[in-house]
Amino acid sequence: MVKKLMILGLLVTSMLGYLEWGGNHKMFLFQVESELLVKLFHDPLTVLHPFTILPLLGQVLLAIALFRPQKWLILGGIASIGVLMLLILTIGILGLNWKSGLSSLPFLTLSGVVLWQILRKKSAA
Repeated sequence: MVKKLMILGLLVTSMLGYLEWGGNHKMFLFQVESELLVKLFHDPLTVLHPFTILPLLGQVLLAIALFRPQKWLILGGIASIGVLMLLILTIGILGLNWKSGLSSLPFLTLSGVVLWQILRKKSAA
């Protein structure tokens, strides 16, 4: 039960990333994802980019892991989403944009806890 709650937490926190770019453009990742999913069905070639497909794939893996919690699904989901979250954190730090930087910390922190639990169980076995 705790593992499923952590996976659900990873899914929720993966959507909280905050992006700001050029001028007055800003969105949370869940808003970006909704636009991407709409575009995916109308014009799939416009959304084919590693930084759009990889996190979506990671969320699919975590959604599957909610019902069938397997280590490789969880690790794959964390890695896929983690790439984007680490990029958001790096951009937030380098651009002195504290909102973007801080928005990635819940996912990265929870990922660290989940990874620590997985590695702890592996070393105990």
